[in-house]
Amino acid sequence: MGFLGKKIMGGAPRHTTRAIGQVAEDRALACLVAAGLVLIERNYRTPGRGGGEIDLVMRERDGTLVFVEVRSRGAGDFGGAAASIGATKRRRIILAAQHYLLRWSVPPPCRFDAVLIDDGRVQWLRAAFDAG
Repeated sequence: MGFLGKKIMGGAPRHTTRAIGQVAEDRALACLVAAGLVLIERNYRTPGRGGGEIDLVMRERDGTLVFVEVRSRGAGDFGGAAASIGATKRRRIILAAQHYLLRWSVPPPCRFDAVLIDDGRVQWLRAAFDAG
């Protein structure tokens, strides 16, 4: 049985979406840490159904809190990883970030980044979108 999935009835390992996403997040995290960011939290979820999730919450050296969405696609079909971060996905990430920021009486500076992995190539987009 391979690292990425479960063996199906004596066949080849199945690559689950969750396992593939975990590998993509690991690659994104390594890239961000190498650039000097510090991991604060991973897979932060808002309570309840229909809430948002933030793949990685990181902190820049200057104290900026960075909410990171990690998207991975095997090929550039359908616009690639970047195209998969639509308006609904952005709204859910922003909702989760707002919920996360309730921890602070005075929230730090923040931004929303994306780490895109298309056909194995990693691309980090700083300030990929904003909450406005």
